[in-house]
Amino acid sequence: MANSAQARKRARQTDKQRTHNVSLRSTLRTAVKKVRKAIDAGDKAAAQAVFKESQAVIDRIADKKIVHKNKASRHKSRLNAAVKAMA
Repeated sequence: MANSAQARKRARQTDKQRTHNVSLRSTLRTAVKKVRKAIDAGDKAAAQAVFKESQAVIDRIADKKIVHKNKASRHKSRLNAAVKAMA
């Protein structure tokens, strides 16, 4: 437990920031799942549209350093490859 007022405040701030970061990370995962679901449905046009929306979400979260930029890039690359591989 924090002993000083400063340490207590930092603990409060850290908890608040962690909660916010968790929600953003959840948004990222949801965006990826939406694209995967569209790919599984088999509609290429819909999958491309969802991918384009998700791409912006992934970039925005990477810019905030919630996830590393390379991880975001890897997600986008794999999703794009999966969309292109559709019949």
